Amino acid sequence: MMSAVWSQNTLKANLESLQCHFTWNLNPHRSKLFLLRDKLEDIGTVEGYSWLGHIYNLQGYIHYQLGITKDALHFFSRAAEALRQMRNTIPEEGPWLVVNYGNLAWLHYQMGKRAESQTYLSKVDILLNEYPSPCHGELHPEICAEKAWALMKFGKEYALPAVEYFQRAIRMQPDMIEWHTSHVLAIVSTCKLYKTQLDVNTFEKIKIALKHDPKNLYLSTIYLAACAAGGRRIEGEACQLAKKILKNPVSSYSGIKPLLKLYRVYLSIDEALDLAEEALERHPGERYLKRCAAICYKKKIFLYRDISLQQILIDKAISLYKEVIALYHQSSLKRKITLANIYVKSTHNQAKADEIFEELLYQSDQEPGDRQMVYSYYAKYLHLIQKQSYKSIEYYMRAAAIQHPSVHRVNSIQILKKIRQRNRNRMCTEIEEFLDNLPD
Repeated sequence: MMSAVWSQNTLKANLESLQCHFTWNLNPHRSKLFLLRDKLEDIGTVEGYSWLGHIYNLQGYIHYQLGITKDALHFFSRAAEALRQMRNTIPEEGPWLVVNYGNLAWLHYQMGKRAESQTYLSKVDILLNEYPSPCHGELHPEICAEKAWALMKFGKEYALPAVEYFQRAIRMQPDMIEWHTSHVLAIVSTCKLYKTQLDVNTFEKIKIALKHDPKNLYLSTIYLAACAAGGRRIEGEACQLAKKILKNPVSSYSGIKPLLKLYRVYLSIDEALDLAEEALERHPGERYLKRCAAICYKKKIFLYRDISLQQILIDKAISLYKEVIALYHQSSLKRKITLANIYVKSTHNQAKADEIFEELLYQSDQEPGDRQMVYSYYAKYLHLIQKQSYKSIEYYMRAAAIQHPSVHRVNSIQILKKIRQRNRNRMCTEIEEFLDNLPD
């Protein structure tokens, strides 16, 4: 009995020492997992794509976290195959499989298959012994790169550690072009690219990465946006880039989304809409393009308030958003809120906004962060559209009361403080008491 307990403890300790998705503290809430799953699906699975194995690895982990173990095993198996094909070396096994084997060791352990788990642990040990890191005491560069890529996918809050891990990988193995490109993209994700000019150092890194990866149209678009932010006229270059992107297979890495934003910010919202519609005409069944087009319609409706909106434009936006919500049905909470606010602009469907908010308010399975977002947006809707200031204060207080760090909580608290400072609302005393008792 003692021997069995010791064996179990030893196995668990060995698993916890691995470098893989299960040990990288990637534990987002369920709604974030659905967002990530959709994001990875939109990258596509073009054969030969340098990050394909890493995509499958991360998809496997996400499906495990969602409780879909069968699909997790399927994606981990595809990851191993893709990584072997990507490296195309003899022998087929190498350090690029360390993270994948670690994932498989963890998955089989969680499935209760201890023998299989131990087998993959042994495979990891063999690879680490055969392929030690070029720098003593450092993780192998293949592990650093995959960890960096995974962190980058989890959002801006992970961008800085992603940059650091890419730097470590590149320092040890500088000949990997895709690592340089993703390193630059991780850096850019920490900047306000479409609002301010990039610093000289970052701009030079983009130029160097593009020189080594000239066929990467996503990177080309980022470079052009950086040029535009610096004051350069980019109309002709943007047009040529658009022609290239439209010819390529649809993918979130094709460059179409940042290109549309480039058009909206530095050229023309109408040209952006025309480009989005042209892309949809070429690929009418692609959900990612519908999502990109929906964003353009939203920006046209909400950001250009000085124009006289035609109902046909609003109807088009409504139709497109309903379709996108259906296509991303498990990751569309914010899109539903956007749809409600578009209905407000309509001349004949404004009551639909109330219906959507009512549905979201009474949805019982929302996580704290999602409920906080619903309360925050509903409070704004009540104040600006329904002119129900007292009821809006109630929902700002509900959003602020949820102990979840987010921009929605910060914004709700700021609004409540402003109302209290103006001291013109009969609820000021109640607001002051609420804020005084609000935990930090």
